[in-house]
Amino acid sequence: MRAIAYEEFGSADVLSLRELPDPHIGPDTVLVKVVAAGVNPVDFKIREGYLQGLIDVDLPAVPGWDVAGIVEKVGLDTPEVEVGDEVYAYARKDVVSGGTLAEYVAVPVRTLAKKPASLGFEAAAGVPLAGLTALQTVRRAGVSAGQTVLVHAAAGGVGSFAVQLAVHAGARVIGTASERNHDYVRSLGAEPVAYGDGLVDRARGLAPDGFDVILDYVGGEALDTAPALLKDGGSVASITDARARDELGGQYVWVRPDSDDLAELARLIDQGVISVEVAEVFDLEHAADAHRAVETGHTRGKVVVRVAQTPA
Repeated sequence: MRAIAYEEFGSADVLSLRELPDPHIGPDTVLVKVVAAGVNPVDFKIREGYLQGLIDVDLPAVPGWDVAGIVEKVGLDTPEVEVGDEVYAYARKDVVSGGTLAEYVAVPVRTLAKKPASLGFEAAAGVPLAGLTALQTVRRAGVSAGQTVLVHAAAGGVGSFAVQLAVHAGARVIGTASERNHDYVRSLGAEPVAYGDGLVDRARGLAPDGFDVILDYVGGEALDTAPALLKDGGSVASITDARARDELGGQYVWVRPDSDDLAELARLIDQGVISVEVAEVFDLEHAADAHRAVETGHTRGKVVVRVAQTPA
């Protein structure tokens, strides 16, 4: 099969297109023919070696955890799916090796669900990691109706899903974003506020009593503002900064693969509760450019790699 792989840690230049053996599947795993694969910031951080000691990498490694495709072969005990099913997955395994930037990928059934019927494969491939992260942080922070919620990086891949989920829960949502993305944040149902110097005053201007929940998808300076913005007894969740847990008594979330949560996201997407924005699509041979696009940190929506033509 054709796949993107790297033999050493480094910049996107270490990625190359090559021929590799088709993956082997175990009893609780299925072989998925990849139509599209999502690219996330964690992919380039692993490739650059930043997460050594936290995530094991078996070189040469095929990167990628997000996938949308068609079940090609089933394992001995995978009653959840059949050959020909259209699925999507957050196909994270304990070791980064046989990832989703390939024509085929072995996917544990615990990490997949039926693809949202209303989405094409490319849009569906952009959902799993970001959508699960948003769903699990919103849930663990206890977002509920009547609350006032601050979402940092509201126009980003995770933040845009979190805004929509919090709005669906009945919360009033204020989201930090650059000025060029304010209309987009409004379209998601939130009130935008510019990040950067003066954020506390601007946010307090919109919510004088403070926030019941702060969802942090940036860390650093954004989380520095939490003590001044969080109500007494409020909740904070972060995916980037352990201070949310260690100093603020909140949640530090590392997203988990979960087929039930993916099915819930698919249901909300098909009901029109959640929309998905794809920023750019690259062909497999240009996957290095997809990594470079994500590295800029300025994409609105998801970056996706097209591996095969969408089935008719």
